[in-house]
Amino acid sequence: MNVNRRVFLKSGAMAFLCAGAGPFGGLPFLRQAALAADLGASTLNNDKVLVCIFQRGAVDGLSMVVPHGDPFYYQNRQEISIARPSQAAADAGALDLDGYFGLHPSLAALLPLYQAGHLAPIQACGSPNSSRSHFDSQDLMESGVDEPCGVQDGWLNRLVAACPEDSAHPRTAFDAISMTSVIPRSLQGEEDALAIRDLDTFGLNGDAGTMLAGPTGTSNGFESMYGSAVDTVLHGTAKESFDALALLQQTRNVPYRPSNGAVYPEATFGRNLRQIAQLIKARVGVKIAFAEVDGWDTHANQGNDKGQLATRLKGFGDALAAFHRDLGDRMADVVVVTMSEFGRAVHQNGNRGTDHGHATCFFTMGGSIKGGKVYGDWPTLAPDKLFQNRDLAVTTDFRDVFGEIVARHFGVSPTDMAKLFPTYTVDAQRFRNFCAA
Repeated sequence: MNVNRRVFLKSGAMAFLCAGAGPFGGLPFLRQAALAADLGASTLNNDKVLVCIFQRGAVDGLSMVVPHGDPFYYQNRQEISIARPSQAAADAGALDLDGYFGLHPSLAALLPLYQAGHLAPIQACGSPNSSRSHFDSQDLMESGVDEPCGVQDGWLNRLVAACPEDSAHPRTAFDAISMTSVIPRSLQGEEDALAIRDLDTFGLNGDAGTMLAGPTGTSNGFESMYGSAVDTVLHGTAKESFDALALLQQTRNVPYRPSNGAVYPEATFGRNLRQIAQLIKARVGVKIAFAEVDGWDTHANQGNDKGQLATRLKGFGDALAAFHRDLGDRMADVVVVTMSEFGRAVHQNGNRGTDHGHATCFFTMGGSIKGGKVYGDWPTLAPDKLFQNRDLAVTTDFRDVFGEIVARHFGVSPTDMAKLFPTYTVDAQRFRNFCAA
């Protein structure tokens, strides 16, 4: 019985990914993937991969990549600024990048990647929308728009459909994965996406960490859903998927060992990047991977080279550096982009923190990234250059960053680009040229 997977994906409460029919390759592929017991055997050629990382809570881009050459930075942040490289101990000041910008000292693990040309920060980046609501701004950015306009799906979900596909690069059940408990807004839509809270416990028996989601973004434990189903469609195709995922569960029995001496932080974000690397190296068909890390809403006691933000940045930078080291030569086909819904105010507040701002800093990393340079038009922090008299102005629209990556890394056509960002015309003339074709 050849049943299209959409029969039950669109049925409402039982929204999940079924790999037993349709263009994903079905059971034979999943059996191959499952039987690669250490997730290290090659089953197909992934080629290009995009890893998107959302820093939820509005990270302070002025502390991530410090404009130590801008005197207004120090005038506005007397207690929480990061010292100039020449005016601090080696472990306290900004790590100089180009004489004007420097990395936060807690991001020291990323400095060698920048120096080797693998890491490219993009300063003064973000959405032109002036909202300072976390929820609204995250929703818009993940939808690929800057104003509410009725878009129901996420830009990464639309990218799944736009990625070039042929017999050498077939669709698989692992096209789009998210290391989260539920499908994020950016991956909700018509194309299927798989949410895996933790690959080590990815399995059955009602495990809340195993989520399979379709166009509604809802999800359920696979076994409980399967056991309660009576529909003949579900008892057909879905049983094959159930059996295949049971085989995939066997991968937990062989511990994953990162390559090249990479050591990931023990926190959740480090684990998520380690497991993304595990799946990429397994060549199970990952094209898009998503992870998120929160804790960036630093309204009080933000700190400078020490403190809560510094601690958060160290885990963040160490995890990214470990991911790059672990993948080794495989990074030639991988691009990582970090994003945040907005930045922080230029002036510190009365609680030695920063309030919601406007522009922030994105990181890009990978084989096709032309690193070793801080990209973007720096508007300066001069009073007459601030957005609404308080924030770093946006000079690079986030969609131009995403657009450059998908155009040059994936080869997405201008026609499909218009579908990815339906209310914005991505123009190559606005590209910052941080990504090679």
